[in-house]
Amino acid sequence: MDGSGFRLDRWSDRLVRESERRHAYDGEAVADWQRAFRADLIETLGFADRAEVALDARRLETTELADHERQKWEIRTEPGFRLPFYLLVPDEGSPPYPVACTVHGHTPIGKELYVGRTETDEQRAHVEEERRDVGLQAVRRGYAALVPDMRGFGELAAPEDRHAGGRSCQPMQLRGQLVGRSLVGDRVWDFRRLLDFAESRPELDTERIAVTGNSGGGTVTLFSAAVDDRIDVAVPVSYFCTFADSIGSIPHCACNYVPGILELGEMGDVAGLIAPRPFRAVHGREDDIFPVEATRRAFERLEEIYDAAGAPENCQLRVRDGGHRYYPEAAWPFIDAHLRESPGQ
Repeated sequence: MDGSGFRLDRWSDRLVRESERRHAYDGEAVADWQRAFRADLIETLGFADRAEVALDARRLETTELADHERQKWEIRTEPGFRLPFYLLVPDEGSPPYPVACTVHGHTPIGKELYVGRTETDEQRAHVEEERRDVGLQAVRRGYAALVPDMRGFGELAAPEDRHAGGRSCQPMQLRGQLVGRSLVGDRVWDFRRLLDFAESRPELDTERIAVTGNSGGGTVTLFSAAVDDRIDVAVPVSYFCTFADSIGSIPHCACNYVPGILELGEMGDVAGLIAPRPFRAVHGREDDIFPVEATRRAFERLEEIYDAAGAPENCQLRVRDGGHRYYPEAAWPFIDAHLRESPGQ
């Protein structure tokens, strides 16, 4: 103490400034930099040594709807844990379908919101005003949509939290940290196993895979594409920023924090692991938990990496009027342009 009293912001700012960031991009050969960084990122996420178990995929139900079929599945992603998800299959077109993985953010009902299964006025407002029925958007554009629950939400919240209309992020994050895990890492692991499932399905074209989601879904979008090159196009919405100016400065749910991430690099560096694959960050100008000016700085950092990778045209930022929400008009045309024969449907 220097006599001025303890200030949390000063203390945390100093920690951020003094962090090592040993994989901050510094002009080296991109492929070599990515190889070393990706290995350390997977270690930091907490699943470097996690063994893959048999998926034991089970189809639980099938529902025929007006313009698509909604299948409910579950797979085993680790011993004693099963991931529930929807597979939405369009009525039009013919298989194999390009795949859009749509990853929800914070919502007590998890994947149900992304397929438009709302129960309350608040949930319906999330769909109507914030355009968070992203799985429905995907299947109505001709994609086969994979829509999983994220750990801590929906069927993957503790029963006592589900009954109270809440979520289980904090206890899952804190207890996982005791054994070197993080919720971001566990969600990315589940997503990787979901891609394994997709590769087992002949109706899914796993040479054309996009991932997109808003907020916490943007988190999983970014980190999954950074560590798994089976993803061809990544569009995080209402997330891409700097760690220092978002979760490092503004209160967020505990599930946003990856212990040790700033010892590796900033968010722009993490996104650089996606290069040269197509990447578009979409952001709201009035987003008050991921400040847009920091988003612009992160993007300038990312542009340097894409330039070095020889693919500057594949790196884009779109800023829209509005706050913390999903922006389909800025996300889907980019995905279409890279995965569809007829862009902009």
